[in-house]
Amino acid sequence: MQNVVLIVHLLLALSLIGVVLVQRSEGGGLGIGGGDGSPQAGRPPLTAMAKLTWALAIAFIATSLTLTVIAAQQSATTSVLDRLGTPTPASPQAPALPDGDSLLPPSVLDDSLAPPPAD
Repeated sequence: MQNVVLIVHLLLALSLIGVVLVQRSEGGGLGIGGGDGSPQAGRPPLTAMAKLTWALAIAFIATSLTLTVIAAQQSATTSVLDRLGTPTPASPQAPALPDGDSLLPPSVLDDSLAPPPAD
């Protein structure tokens, strides 16, 4: 099911790109060109290309939401680690220290880390 929706989603994306690139520029996007500036000037009626663009955009958003819902349903059932096949650790354990070693800093009386005397 997810593969079918994904293929439809990709086809819609390519179609939407193609329809947008074929359309004629209206000239108002970046402030270039423009109308006569009169308050009576409204938007022109939607053309067939504009209606097709809206339909493709709505279908693209619908498939995006559908893919999101499908992915959320699949991820709720299993963990990523379960899908990889690696066993999950029961409880993390600290590594054992060798005998006599400590993670504490050396005491003040310990001179083993002092620099050698300058002769």
